[in-house]
Amino acid sequence: MTATGTFGLSSEARNLHWLLTNLVEEVRGARSVAVVSSDGLLLLSSDPALHDAADSAAESAAESESPRGSSADLATIISGISSLTLGAAELMDTGGVKHTMVAMAQGTVFVMSISDGSLLGLHAGADCDMHVVAYHMAMFVGRAGHVLTPELRSELRKSMERAQ
Repeated sequence: MTATGTFGLSSEARNLHWLLTNLVEEVRGARSVAVVSSDGLLLLSSDPALHDAADSAAESAAESESPRGSSADLATIISGISSLTLGAAELMDTGGVKHTMVAMAQGTVFVMSISDGSLLGLHAGADCDMHVVAYHMAMFVGRAGHVLTPELRSELRKSMERAQ
């Protein structure tokens, strides 16, 4: 994520970008990180190309296609995993879902609730330390949860729409 992608954003939005950048830098093996709204829309992304696009009006259609495994793909996966686990928790009458992990042969996807249905998702390589990932995601959630107001979600959503 680059500083140019935060131009024109409020200090709260810039702080969330900084927190996400810090999360990516602290988690060895992190490939992609995304914050998704309760309705599945991408609010914040670790994908620098997505943020740089917001500052570049001359981006061609070929360049705007997201690569496989990008934050946009991760947002879709986060939303789907959340829907599935929320349904399972409701069927089992076990309360809300706090976090989910899907371990695959070549990677792992972690999803953690933030607030009001917003979610943090991280895709990491198979060699990541799950304890380190969980710790840094929990730190992000603890810091971001109280500032992720409806107004800030709207600002972040508009910023991501401009980037696409």
